[in-house]
Amino acid sequence: MPQAVMAGCTQRCQQGLLKFFQCVRRLISGTLSKDKLDDELEMTMVCHRPEGLEQLEAQTNFNKRELQVLYRGFKNECPSGVVNEETFKHIYAQFFPHGDASTYAHYLFNAFDSAHNGSIKFEDFVMGLSILLRGSVREKLQWTFNLYDINRDGYINKEEMTEIVRAIYDMMGKYTYPALRGDVPQQHVEKMDRNKDGVVTLEEFILACQEDENMMRSLQLFENVI
Repeated sequence: MPQAVMAGCTQRCQQGLLKFFQCVRRLISGTLSKDKLDDELEMTMVCHRPEGLEQLEAQTNFNKRELQVLYRGFKNECPSGVVNEETFKHIYAQFFPHGDASTYAHYLFNAFDSAHNGSIKFEDFVMGLSILLRGSVREKLQWTFNLYDINRDGYINKEEMTEIVRAIYDMMGKYTYPALRGDVPQQHVEKMDRNKDGVVTLEEFILACQEDENMMRSLQLFENVI
């Protein structure tokens, strides 16, 4: 494929996925009306229908109509059916013009990339979105724990906490939040680490967050940008 053509396809995919994310926000918030849903479903002559739509409905907190709208947007705007990390980072950069979202987007991309193969399929995206937007408190916290567990060893250490918290502050921008104090990540780990072994397990993480409203808010800042 000529380089100019490839660049054009990549740009279209990025622009389309940005619109798709905005459609998701309206869909979930209820501001996408029933008439608008009908328009979305009739917008194109091609009917994209993922295999296992009923299975996705059973596995997520979205109904069939919502899944159809989400899938139509996903496939129409990115026909390859997958999103790579570069495109994902580009999307996030649009929402945070005053900060640097690249590091946080990298960690978030890895959390959505359930197969760890460098791409996000529709199924990966909608499963994660279902948990973040409509999952139980425990499901959301478990997903958040996996995001913070960068090396996927089943624990969160001080270094991982520092990386994620710094990435969030960088993304929000220096004018939105005060400068990050160096001891904040360490304080989080110490407060969560019940048995004082230097790392935080999933159960320790969930218990600490459920008991501390302020900590839960600070650790789940990413929910504001999904």
